[in-house]
Amino acid sequence: KTLMQLEWAMHVHRKTGGDVLILAPLAVSKQTRAEGEKFHIAVNVAASQEDVKSGINVTNYEKLHLFDPSHFVGIVLDESSILKSFDSKTRNQLIEVFQSTPYRLACTATPAPNDFMELGNHSEFLGVMTRTEMLAMFFVHDGGETQKWRLKGHAEDKFWEWLSSWAIVMRKPSD
Repeated sequence: KTLMQLEWAMHVHRKTGGDVLILAPLAVSKQTRAEGEKFHIAVNVAASQEDVKSGINVTNYEKLHLFDPSHFVGIVLDESSILKSFDSKTRNQLIEVFQSTPYRLACTATPAPNDFMELGNHSEFLGVMTRTEMLAMFFVHDGGETQKWRLKGHAEDKFWEWLSSWAIVMRKPSD
């Protein structure tokens, strides 16, 4: 997954000349830099905006408040399952502060094809469709529990067609 993120980030930087930020879980930043070194991709570990260098920068989610999101043309969420919780402060912050970032990539090694809420949150982060719009278009609410949603029978094929228009599975960087 890291190599695919780095390949994507490298292409965004080359195309735009702008900087890319990778947000990763705690202690993953140095591993990301080490993976980049193996493939001659420069990755700067940054603790704050002052540490940002031209190209690809990586930091952990806990330090996001120390960065200016408007500075970056690309954002990568490593372990994007951080978007899973609908009422999560972090989820809402990520969607809000990167809504104008032209290039957004959300990566997870553990996709949850049956977790519709998580898919809706990814769609919202990527600027495809809000979670609420997705639910209204493709789902029906079953009962009083807010997490109980099921695909409308007539919308199932359209849902998966829509999902495949913006979500992909990559197995190697060339994908």
